[in-house]
Formats: sequence, structure tokens, C-alpha cells
Amino acid sequence: MSRFNYELYQNYPNPFNPATTIDFEIASPVNVNLIIYNMLGEQVEVLISNQLTEAGVHSVRFDASTLASGTYIYRLQAGSFVETKKMMLTK
Repeated sequence: MSRFNYELYQNYPNPFNPATTIDFEIASPVNVNLIIYNMLGEQVEVLISNQLTEAGVHSVRFDASTLASGTYIYRLQAGSFVETKKMMLTK
């Protein structure tokens, strides 16, 4: 049995400017997608695209220096696990 779970953690710092870190945990090797959306549901950044990722805790840095201030959604899909969270960019 794996000592890991499937979980998407709150980004830090939050609010942030211009960069933040998103941590997630996966229980077994699986293809992962991590995508950023604006509040209109439009995709603004793909941080991970269908990448086979090992079990464990992973960190991804998101640089939003080209984006406007506002609330953004980040969505993790790892196999059948899907979770979303909000983050705030303040400039």
C-alpha cells in the first residue's frame, strides 16, 4: 500500500506576485495535467501536460508575470482524481 494519497494543496504564497508554488501529492505513477484557468474558464497556462509522474509529493512553480491581477483557478487531473483550487494574483 502506498504511503501517499491524491491531494492538491493550496498554492503558496497566496495572494502572490508574480510567482507562486503549487504542491500536489499522488499515490501511484499516473499521467498528470495541471492547468491554470481564469474566472471565465479560459485556459491561460498549462504547467503539466499528460506527463507520467511518479508517486509522491511534487512542486510546480507558476510565474504569472504576464497575467493581469485577479483570481485564477488551478486544476489537477491525475488519472481519475480531479481537484481544483483558487488563487489570487495581486500586482
